[in-house]
Amino acid sequence: MFTISLCMIVKNEECIIERCLDSVQRVVDEINIIDTGSTDRTKDIVQNYTSRIYDFIWCDDFARARNFSFQQATKDYILWLDADDVITSEHQQKLLQLKHSLYPNVDAVSMDYDIALDADGSVEAREKRYRLVKRQCHFQWYGAVHEYLEVSGQLYHSDIAVTHLPLKRDVHRNIRIYERLKKEGYSFSARDTFHYANELKNHQRFLEAINQYHRFLDSVTGSADDKIQACISLADCYQELHDVKQANQVIVQSLLYDRPRPETCCRMGQFFMEQFKNKEAIYWYSQALQQPSEQLFSIHKPAFSTWLPHLQLSLLYNRLHLYENAHQHNELARQFKPNDPRILDNQKYLLKQLKK
Repeated sequence: MFTISLCMIVKNEECIIERCLDSVQRVVDEINIIDTGSTDRTKDIVQNYTSRIYDFIWCDDFARARNFSFQQATKDYILWLDADDVITSEHQQKLLQLKHSLYPNVDAVSMDYDIALDADGSVEAREKRYRLVKRQCHFQWYGAVHEYLEVSGQLYHSDIAVTHLPLKRDVHRNIRIYERLKKEGYSFSARDTFHYANELKNHQRFLEAINQYHRFLDSVTGSADDKIQACISLADCYQELHDVKQANQVIVQSLLYDRPRPETCCRMGQFFMEQFKNKEAIYWYSQALQQPSEQLFSIHKPAFSTWLPHLQLSLLYNRLHLYENAHQHNELARQFKPNDPRILDNQKYLLKQLKK
C-alpha cells in the first residue's frame, strides 16, 4: 500500500476548509497546507487537522504556489485539491481501495473533476485531471493562471471523482492576472490565449474574446479538444452579438479538428431545427447520442449526450406526428431528468396523443 501527501494552497477559506479536509483526512497520510495570506480563521481551523502549515507570499502565480506545495510532500504520492473541492464517501472508499491495488510503476492517476452540478445533484460539467502523482517523478506545474501539471510515464485513468462545490469566487482574479501579464509584455502561449479568451467571454467582453479565440485557432499548437471548445465558445460570442451566420460557421469549422463532439452535434441539430428541417435535425441529434464516451481532459457536459438530444428528438418526432417515437425519446430523457417540468409536460401531452 502506498502513502499519500495532500497538498493544498489556500487563502481565506474559513467557510469551506473543514468540509474539504473532513472529506479526505481518513484517506491521506499527510496534510500540507500552503497559506497565501489568509486574514480570517483559515489557519486556526487547519491546525485541527495538521501542523504542516506553510506561508507563501502570493505573487500572482499559481504554478509557483503549487510547485512550492509539492516540495513540502514527504509521502509516496501527492494528491492536490482546492479548498472548495470534496471527495464523497463513495469516492473516498474508491481511493482507499486504490491505495491497496495500484501497481507501483504508475506515475500519475487521473480522476474525474465534477465542476458543476444541477439542482438535482447531477453532473453538468466534468473533466479529467491528473490528481495523484508519484512524488519521486518531480512533476512540475506551469502557468501563472489556469495552471497545468505536466505528467508523463505510466498513466492510470481511475473512476474516482472529486466534486467542486464553491461558495464564493473572485471572478476578476484570473483576468486581472492575464491583463497584468499582457501589460508586462509576457508572450502568451496558445493555451494562455485560449484561457484568456474564456475569461474575456465570461466578462461579456465578446469582441475581445472573439479576437483571442481566432488567434488561438490560427495557431499551429493547441489540442483538438480546445480548438473544438473554442469554436463552440466563439459561436456563443457571435450569438450574443446577434451574428447568427458567423455563429453557425464556426460550429461547422469545429468539424475540421476531429470527429463531432456531442455538443457540436446538438448545435448542428438546433441549427436545422430552427429552420424546421426536421429530418436533418433528427440526424444530428441522433449523432449526439451515438458518439462513443472517452476519457476527456477538456470539459465534458453530459447533457449533450443524454437527456437533451432525447428531448429534442421527441419534439422533432412530434412535429412529424410520429408520436410513438416521440414518446420513446421523451421517456429516455426522463430517465436522466425525472423531475424536469418540460419533460413531464411533454409526457402528458404525448400520452394524450397516443390515446387518440
